[in-house]
Amino acid sequence: MGEPRVDRIAQLTTRPAGRPIAYDPAAAPPSLHVRAAQVLEGNWTGRSTVPSRGLYPHQWSWDSAFIAIGLRHLSPLRAQTELETLLAAQWADGRVPHIVFNPSVPLDAYFPSPDFWRSSTAGRAAGAPRTVQTSGIVQPPVHALAAWLVHLADPGLSRARGFLTRAYPRLAAWHDYLLHRRDLGGGGLVSVVHPWEQGMDNSPCWDRPLSRVTPAPAGSFRRADLDHGAPEDRPTDLDYGRYVRLAADYRDRGYADGPGDFAVEDPAFNALLAASEYALAHIADELGVTGSARRTRAERLTSALVERLWEPAAGMFLCRDVHEGELIPERGVSGLVPLLLPALPRDLAATLVRTACGPHFGLGGTTRLVPSYDLLGEAFDPHRYWRGPAWFNTNWLLERGLRLHGERGRADALRRGMLHTAGASGFAEYVDPYTAQACGVTGFGWTAALTLDLLHDRPARGRNGLTAIKGEDRG
Repeated sequence: MGEPRVDRIAQLTTRPAGRPIAYDPAAAPPSLHVRAAQVLEGNWTGRSTVPSRGLYPHQWSWDSAFIAIGLRHLSPLRAQTELETLLAAQWADGRVPHIVFNPSVPLDAYFPSPDFWRSSTAGRAAGAPRTVQTSGIVQPPVHALAAWLVHLADPGLSRARGFLTRAYPRLAAWHDYLLHRRDLGGGGLVSVVHPWEQGMDNSPCWDRPLSRVTPAPAGSFRRADLDHGAPEDRPTDLDYGRYVRLAADYRDRGYADGPGDFAVEDPAFNALLAASEYALAHIADELGVTGSARRTRAERLTSALVERLWEPAAGMFLCRDVHEGELIPERGVSGLVPLLLPALPRDLAATLVRTACGPHFGLGGTTRLVPSYDLLGEAFDPHRYWRGPAWFNTNWLLERGLRLHGERGRADALRRGMLHTAGASGFAEYVDPYTAQACGVTGFGWTAALTLDLLHDRPARGRNGLTAIKGEDRG
């Protein structure tokens, strides 16, 4: 009948060699560690972790990267397996799809379902896998950073299994796909061709370019998300119709990349690619391949970010509408994420900190966690998906960025706020930035995983923290 659940949780909170994993009891109640482990155990499917059992019953790309970062503290083997399962669904052109579908899940449990994407047929020319069904779009490239951190959790196990040896060519092909196929603006940055690719699906930053898209007819699809979430927390039917139209048009073009109706250069997507290039340089060094070219690419991406997306008047990075050739005048949390980069000019980093702590985002003042969108923006909504609520993955990235650029006090305060909010909200998908009221679903995968990472990765950051990006640690 299998192991009792309590024994499985006990196993997950012990390293393979039997050494207990320490956490910081001063930062949060000890039960927070066990509760987070229980969420990840409950969402585990045998080869990967779903974000949530109801609303998101498949494997999501950047979710799995963040989940692996937390899982490494419980079971480095499971964290490696998480990433390996995702990378096994990679397309021949290098793209890592944003969803890997579980064939045991009914088609009507999630939309768009495998029969919408038709990856094995519509994606044949792009090299979609034949044996697994996936979506055809991508998500932010956090995977190399996750792979390096997972390796550092147990280098002996990683080397014995050949984890990095097998992952490196897939990660390199993934980055090459983005840099060579998705530079639609010609300025050295990657463009996303669908709001779902950027990960912050419903951000007001997409409203202007989305306004050019004719929505799919309301009766042509059924939204499964409303079975699990309150309508006032989810995207509107109009926005969802536009998402469906964009995805269907991309599918009907055989998933061929080019400037369709929507093409946006996003600061967070490109900053995460640069951070993962630094991590890929570490992986190359570990494998005896020089990582200098990767570090150069990371620095070039940082320079391109500053050149194309920095807006001094806003005090932050903005998205660029590739079709119009103009910056989109909306402040989203995406524009703060480049704080994660070590080569960011010092004056820009200081300006980003001021913006994060100012009236538009309220860090350390009016908000408990950094909101996903401008508190003063006309479209701000504290509960609606990515239009104002605070998310744990973006705050985790900002906590790292603050610490990297010497803002230890602010980073410590944000860390404490995240740990308290995660436990109090039941590991919510996202929360009201003012009250920390839970929104979306609870028991959310990356919220639990990143809580574990904050509990384990002590504020001094040591060898498992920011040095994984800065280039000071060779494992």
